[in-house]
Amino acid sequence: MKDPLLTPYRHIIDGRYAHYQSVAKTMQGDAACLSDNCNSHLYYGLHFDGREWVLREWAPNATAIYLLTDGNDWQKNNHYAFKKLNSQDWELRLAKEVLQHNQLYKLLVEWDGGAAERIPSHTIRAVQDDYTKVFSAQVWLPPYPYKWRNKRPIPEAHPLIYEAHIGMSTEHQRVSTFIEFRLYVLPRIAALGYNTIQLMAIQEHPYYGSFGYQVANFFAVSSRFGTPEELKELIDAAHGLGICVILDLVHSHSVSNEAEGLSKFDGTDYLYFHGGERGHHPAWDSRCFDYGKPQVLNFLLSNCKYWLEEYQFDGFRFDGVTSMLYYDHGLGKAFTNYSFYYDGNEDDDAIVYLTLANQLIHEIYPKAITIAEEMSGMPGLASPIRTKGMGFDYKMSMGIPDYWIKLLKEVPDEQWHVGDIYYELTNKRAEEKTISYAESHDQALVGDKTIFFRLTDKEIYTGMGGVDQSLIVERAIALHKMIRLVTIGTCGGGYLTFMGNEWGHPEWIDFPREGNGWSYSHARRLWSLVDNPDLKFKHLNAFDKAMIHLVRETSMLNYEPQVLVRDIERQLLAFERGGYLFVFNFSGSNSYSDYQFEVRPGKYTIALNSDNPTYGGLNRLEENTEHFTQYKEGKNLISIYIPSRVGMVLKWQE
Repeated sequence: MKDPLLTPYRHIIDGRYAHYQSVAKTMQGDAACLSDNCNSHLYYGLHFDGREWVLREWAPNATAIYLLTDGNDWQKNNHYAFKKLNSQDWELRLAKEVLQHNQLYKLLVEWDGGAAERIPSHTIRAVQDDYTKVFSAQVWLPPYPYKWRNKRPIPEAHPLIYEAHIGMSTEHQRVSTFIEFRLYVLPRIAALGYNTIQLMAIQEHPYYGSFGYQVANFFAVSSRFGTPEELKELIDAAHGLGICVILDLVHSHSVSNEAEGLSKFDGTDYLYFHGGERGHHPAWDSRCFDYGKPQVLNFLLSNCKYWLEEYQFDGFRFDGVTSMLYYDHGLGKAFTNYSFYYDGNEDDDAIVYLTLANQLIHEIYPKAITIAEEMSGMPGLASPIRTKGMGFDYKMSMGIPDYWIKLLKEVPDEQWHVGDIYYELTNKRAEEKTISYAESHDQALVGDKTIFFRLTDKEIYTGMGGVDQSLIVERAIALHKMIRLVTIGTCGGGYLTFMGNEWGHPEWIDFPREGNGWSYSHARRLWSLVDNPDLKFKHLNAFDKAMIHLVRETSMLNYEPQVLVRDIERQLLAFERGGYLFVFNFSGSNSYSDYQFEVRPGKYTIALNSDNPTYGGLNRLEENTEHFTQYKEGKNLISIYIPSRVGMVLKWQE
């Protein structure tokens, strides 16, 4: 890390790195590399070795463990009792005919003073009973395992990410499936041009309304959406289209549920988690992992390995990293100077785990993408491990969507400050790559609104017809496009959108819960709106497609943006990036003819124009015009017409 402001904290950074090296050596053991020694999923859990079934568990506090199935009437039976292998581990071996594919099972774990049913810690399949809503593990050994057809595509240098939730990807008021997503949503993503899909809520979670962030079964694919084979087929199909698929990985905490999850698995509250108050997240009502335990490290690192190898995921977006990094989880804290990253509030064990995870992931698949969802701005998060960073490839620019929402809520259009906009969009450490976004799923959760719904409000119901005239909708369409174009144009490495938001999906996201009568009306995507040729949503979709294809098919993001114009009074912003000139007029009322500013000499032609009627614009620009620079008083000047509320990209030619 080259930041000179870190010099006073070098001894702390060195200490963290030494801690990482020590733990890495211990975890690697005698293996050739770290990933070779992280195989808890191959040892624990249920396995068929070709002759018999073997089921193992880590439960040091247990006094007895029994297998419960319909084969023993779900009753404790000594024929299905585990054998204790050592002070930590238990094992049960069963004949081939005892268990069959699709059969349900659980464990009965006993300890001094208590006993309870548990789902095995490494189960790869858990299913919920339709009537009782109780989860059980399910034997998963299909007669025809999935055979991969396509190789992983090589990830592009700049991820253009389509964040998606399988369950809410249908218009029907129910939970959608992997098959439906593959058949009906994947083609949309491919047509738009996104090169990466980020799948949410894949790890099994007992409460659907948690958006997948209260994980119970870390190795299991959520059965709500389909089978493991159907997820593999979806990922394989995406790979065939040249699209990478990354998993939204939740290692920051675990669900508190005991019957479904890991909490009090063997009767103690400190097996996988910290004991006492520290083991309970005060804001999320969940359990906090003890990253200092070798067994927990092995569990989590093996989990990374499992998803990479078994499902051919191309990487991960690590959720809730801020919560992991700090003892107080970063709650209610403003990280206003560097001292807050080195004041003793940091969980060095969590920092070590994240560094180990990045090492292991890139050992297994060097081209893998790792992204940290982190809001405190801890230095080194997205710096290479060799430079004493944590090794993430990217971090989420979480301040950008917060900035856009604050601007839309609190500042009148005529007071938008283009200098502030450019600063907020480009404010990052030079050595770290970031993923920029105007909004993700977070900005649309119940109690909030999507950007487009915030801009239109009730007019979205009356003003989106093709012949409808509404100044509110006109403004909303213009700003929706401009916000996205300036965000991707200034991005620090990659860009993200959430499913449906690219075309202005109305309203908010609210999963079925008691408070809304268990309704699915806001846990779906209304694709019919964008598919309806008589509605204006199609214009936003067309613009997003053109924008993504322009960025993807050029090398502009290989270069840093260079600001050319920050005209605060006129609300004009212009910057150059890799031979492309981005020009924005944020004024809602003023257009400017023959506006001149300095650029590199040559010819410029319009490559993308938000005012094009195909994108719902007012058609005030002649796109075939060739703009030639003129040399005046030692400067090469371009003179262009910049209508109000327009963003455009011009291509430079020598």
